[in-house]
Amino acid sequence: MTKLGVAGRLAAWGERSRLTPLLALFGLLLGLLAATITPREEEPQIDVTMADVMVAFPGARAQTVESALATPLEQHLARMSGIDHLYSQSRPGQALVTVQFKVGVDRRQAQTELFDALASWSGSGAYGQPLVKIRGIEDVPVLTLTLSGQGDLKALADTLKGPLQNVPGVRELTIIGAEPEQVELTLDQGALARLGLDLGRVAQALSAQNPSMQAGYRLDGGLMVPVQAGHFIDSLHSLNNLVVTVVDGRPVLLSQLAQIHPGPSVPSRYVWTRERGGEAAPALTLAITKKAGENAVTVAQALLARLDSLKAQWLPPGLKVEVSRNYGQTADDKANTLIHKLIFATLSVVALVLLTLGRREALVVGSAVVLTLAVTLFASWAWGFTLNRVSLFALIFSIGILVDDAIVVVENIHRHLAMGKSLKTAIPGAVDEVGGPTILATFTVIAALLPMAFVSGLMGPYMSPIPINASLGMLLSLLIALTVTPWLARHLLKDQGHGQGAPSPLEGFFARLMGPFVARRRNRYLLGFGLIALIVLALGLAGVQAVVLKMLPFDNKSELKVVLDMPEGTSLEDTNGVLLAMADALDDIDEVTGSQVYAGTASPIGFNGLVRQYYLRQGANLGDIQVSLKDKHQRRRSSHQLALAIRARLLPLANGGALKVVEVPPGPPVLAPIVAEVYGPDRHQGAQAVLAALAATDGIVDLDSTLVADRSEEIWQLDRQKAALLGVNPQAAAQALTGALSGLDVTYLALAGQTEPVALRLRLPGALQGQLAQLEGVSVTSLGGHSVPLAELVARQRVPFDQPRYHKDLRPVVYVTADMAGALDSPLYGLFAAAGRLALPQSYTTQPNQWTGAAVKWDGEWQITFETFCDMGLAYAVGLVLIYLLVVGHFGNYAVPLVIMAPIPLTLIGIMPGHALLGAQFTATSMIGMIALAGIIVRNSILLVEVINSEVAAGQPLEQALVRASALRAKPIVLTALAAMLGALFILDDPIFNGLSVSLIFGMAVSTLLTLLVIPLLYGALLRRTGQAKAGAG
Repeated sequence: MTKLGVAGRLAAWGERSRLTPLLALFGLLLGLLAATITPREEEPQIDVTMADVMVAFPGARAQTVESALATPLEQHLARMSGIDHLYSQSRPGQALVTVQFKVGVDRRQAQTELFDALASWSGSGAYGQPLVKIRGIEDVPVLTLTLSGQGDLKALADTLKGPLQNVPGVRELTIIGAEPEQVELTLDQGALARLGLDLGRVAQALSAQNPSMQAGYRLDGGLMVPVQAGHFIDSLHSLNNLVVTVVDGRPVLLSQLAQIHPGPSVPSRYVWTRERGGEAAPALTLAITKKAGENAVTVAQALLARLDSLKAQWLPPGLKVEVSRNYGQTADDKANTLIHKLIFATLSVVALVLLTLGRREALVVGSAVVLTLAVTLFASWAWGFTLNRVSLFALIFSIGILVDDAIVVVENIHRHLAMGKSLKTAIPGAVDEVGGPTILATFTVIAALLPMAFVSGLMGPYMSPIPINASLGMLLSLLIALTVTPWLARHLLKDQGHGQGAPSPLEGFFARLMGPFVARRRNRYLLGFGLIALIVLALGLAGVQAVVLKMLPFDNKSELKVVLDMPEGTSLEDTNGVLLAMADALDDIDEVTGSQVYAGTASPIGFNGLVRQYYLRQGANLGDIQVSLKDKHQRRRSSHQLALAIRARLLPLANGGALKVVEVPPGPPVLAPIVAEVYGPDRHQGAQAVLAALAATDGIVDLDSTLVADRSEEIWQLDRQKAALLGVNPQAAAQALTGALSGLDVTYLALAGQTEPVALRLRLPGALQGQLAQLEGVSVTSLGGHSVPLAELVARQRVPFDQPRYHKDLRPVVYVTADMAGALDSPLYGLFAAAGRLALPQSYTTQPNQWTGAAVKWDGEWQITFETFCDMGLAYAVGLVLIYLLVVGHFGNYAVPLVIMAPIPLTLIGIMPGHALLGAQFTATSMIGMIALAGIIVRNSILLVEVINSEVAAGQPLEQALVRASALRAKPIVLTALAAMLGALFILDDPIFNGLSVSLIFGMAVSTLLTLLVIPLLYGALLRRTGQAKAGAG
């Protein structure tokens, strides 16, 4: 009896052991447990930590802020480890430095290092204390609730805030659109002048009249009694009756000098909600985030359940609460859809085996696949992955390769039984016969996939579930194929009780097919040259743009965002008017169901908004529209097609503003699809040249830059000498001007019913903003009690607008951004077309080493595409090297692996034409499919070479051995290929993973058929050349 190898001994143990069914049952239970406890999310949670450090520098111009504050702070923070990029913005009176940590740096670690660095920073006393906000994926709201209707929306939002914040898993709840809590006092100028007062003196009086401090303790009968001196003003009635001054022995009350407004008299932001065909209604939005690691589905469901109970108990019937975002629901829907696809893919593979091998064999394969999926799901949870679109797609993609081991083993057992062997003798021998090649083939697939787990940047962790889950699944499927599958075969299959019978009809087919090539070297050369020509032609499809290259294709979501930047200086009312007109115009798009308008403030951010810092969009000239679309199953056009239609409809309404239609990115986001970073002393002129080049390029849309249009501002310069002669305090003059234009916060109130301190703001009538003569007439009281108008103290000077200044990685920069829309829809082509028009020095991968003039560094989608494809190309190369080493180790020959790996380039003959035929873009997921095919197709070569070696060693003539190898292994090879193609078929309709599916289906189909012909011919030629035709190569 032939001695069994490792695979045969494992099969013999698994076949007989009573532990085998118990271990299988335990594996199924682990899978059910993992399916229950694994958190569900729509997208993978990537550790991308950012920190905003804001420092005030009151009164300083932007240039001074840049040189004296932002630059030294950047240089200090740059010493930290783990930093990917440093950004800064210097504006009049403040600096913002953003630290972007490398992907994977833990949020707590980043926070600790940043606070340590800031603690050791010795800034000037002229600056305020740094205000730090750590941001990460946890800051993206999973649920947003838009409140509209009757009642005080702010009070109702505050009512909801506490109970909703208390829901398990909730991290933070923010109210968007509410005005700051304040009481505004509009002072009567005439009354102030009559009493010899000015805004500064009223501010001093109010601050002095509102003391509250812990005075200490006093002794009372041996006990220490705490004493508080005073208390904050706690009602508007008390505020009205506050004594500001005494004139002729009579108190002057605040009510005699000012009108009291609960809340600001001039709005600083607007939020509206609008249903299709309806009127816009004032609204507020509650944005709710979840804690890291929590299940988005359960958190969202718990929040909505709590909201329903609150509606019944507390909320008035006139209040409308709209769920404007529910990422928990979308995550659950996506997970359920993909789980259904996973089930159908598994059933399809089982049906394939049923049709080709029989119902009992199909039951064995189906049981093995279900068990493999169950333990793989548990391993995925143990690794730390969530149930998201990428991890589930990894399982669906893996179906085709996870079933390979089981199919090869079952098919060979089936063949041995057909030769008349009994189950007892057939199973160990059949498993042992294919066990060695199967083990080797499994590790070649892992060698091809696993290096992709080390891709850098945002794309690496985003796609990491694919190589890791697939590799884990391959290992587990191998163990199950060598242990559980023999047990299942022993108990489910039956002895067939007949001999070998007639030769397989496939032998005749392959003899006719391969005969001319085996017989004549010339035919073999012609075949080789023909295949090389086909590979070149396939690659040429990308060169002629029959196949478009892109990082990731557009997704198909149920939301879009319209981002509007009106010219600097635009009033809030004008911005609001433009946004509302756009919201009305959206009714022309049938698929739009409603919208929320945000003027002067930012809408709730997504992952895209987190990276692009949309949360900083606060200003009268800024606004967003959050557009809700019909579910993708209820419309014919994709969200990208709708984005094009919405852009075309809204652009004529922009009224000089910069309009962008922002889609939810299909993967890791960037600042913009096309980004030009312009460096050097002449960067402003360089940016204008880039803008002109992009504007002249077909298909470029959403063109914008960080340059501010030419405009002027005024400096009201105080004549200090004249102020001293007139007895006027310069600070009082500055306070008077501030009070007239924006207001002055002087103290805080502790009003009953308010959960937070309420700011008390003094201001002069808002009409002064538009009337220069009255503004100059605002008076300040001198030390002698005389009123002095500002016109006598200041000189107005018009200067160019103080433009914000930007830095990236310690260098001044101007950003130019754009997008691409049109026939190609790939920003890379627009970028390179515009780059060809520029005469400036350009860099594509690193900051330019240019310190004179201007130079351009292209970024955006290009940068992440370059990094990802370079890393994937390196992973591909590493995978090929690992495959070569594995095959050398198995066969002990340096030339045989080259033959076995020869079909890898043949996959291109299917991949590129497949993309062209279906109109699919070649994306990062297409590359993943191509890399995976390298490992999968090598499995087929190994099976063929092993049979050729076995036949030659048994004394068969080489020509017959080549034919028999293809005939014997055609069935399992074609079966495993069809299984992989069936699994890929179920992800063909997904916009993100469409490329992966196309690569697998077409690449597998072409390379599998060619492998059955090419590998025997190549290996036969090698055996003849090395003189091993009699003994084989193994």
